[in-house]
Amino acid sequence: MSKALIAMSGGVDSSVAAVLMKEQGYDPIGVTMKLYDNEDIQMEHEKTCCSLSDVEDARSVAVKVGFPYYVFNFKAEFNEKVIEKFVQSYMNGRTPNPCIDCNRYLKFAELYRRAKELGCEFIVTGHYARIRFNEKTKKYELMKGIDDGKDQSYVLYHLTQEQLAHTKFPLGEYTKDEIREKAEQVGLLNAHKHDSQDICFIPDGNHKKFIEGYTGEKVGTGDFLDINGKVVGTHQGYYRYTVGQRKGVQVKREGKNYVLEIKPESNEVVIGRNKDLFHSTLIAGDFNWISGEAPMEPIKVQGRTRYHQALADATVTVMENGEVKVAFDEPQRAITKGQSVVLYDGDVVLGGGTILEIGE
Repeated sequence: MSKALIAMSGGVDSSVAAVLMKEQGYDPIGVTMKLYDNEDIQMEHEKTCCSLSDVEDARSVAVKVGFPYYVFNFKAEFNEKVIEKFVQSYMNGRTPNPCIDCNRYLKFAELYRRAKELGCEFIVTGHYARIRFNEKTKKYELMKGIDDGKDQSYVLYHLTQEQLAHTKFPLGEYTKDEIREKAEQVGLLNAHKHDSQDICFIPDGNHKKFIEGYTGEKVGTGDFLDINGKVVGTHQGYYRYTVGQRKGVQVKREGKNYVLEIKPESNEVVIGRNKDLFHSTLIAGDFNWISGEAPMEPIKVQGRTRYHQALADATVTVMENGEVKVAFDEPQRAITKGQSVVLYDGDVVLGGGTILEIGE
């Protein structure tokens, strides 16, 4: 019987993933990753995911279904690979996606390494995505989950052939409603537990407060500029903003105003109209091609630059330095440095990378 390490957050998705693996004849081992203490994230109470109550929920599932359960301490790794990178990205005028980094460096690196130490053949998560082996190409493929509303393939583009060969996504063939129904049938206490929506280490959503508490520094006020460089208002620190944001943009300028660009070196934020947010090209780096092979010639793809954004037709070209140029057929709204562009061929994820520059 193959052993499978189940990454359990205490939520219904990872719990049902464990149940399904058990039913499929695997020998599960449940694990919750301890990523931080409340004082690390400036929270006094249990308002976060992976809190003590979440650990107890996960443990109760393990007891009910009948498999061992552990809590692994990954606080140092999480601080270095996720929190510190998150803070530095904002300080450099970029908008990061910490969920992608957590998956990449914690779940599918540190946890995968621990799984091998425990003799587990597979690592299992509650992501809504699918994996298949292409007999023609002899390559593993990452695919979208069948539930479009829950598909999480966007945050998994970093996976390698080796990782895909030793990963299971048992929820990929199900809808969210079917997973909750399964949890009810099995009698899991978290069958109707709400999904976590916020960044786990910033549960109140105030990333400005978090960044200032983490760094012990405050940048101070700066200027809002229009696209002609005219000062039209004052902001409370450039790292409060991301491209496309409208909330908090208080300027002496009529109409609706949106953040177009962030200039950390001068503590300035450029604003404009909605029409100014649309661009057709970008350059991405740190690019992972899931097949392990970058295309030699330009290819037609579909891409998205934000989680759950509609897929858009594009042409991708790999440049000599390994960076990737993506040219969309139609301009896309609020392409943002620091976010990820992920490329698809139908339901198959080709790969993705971090947006470095935005073109026309």
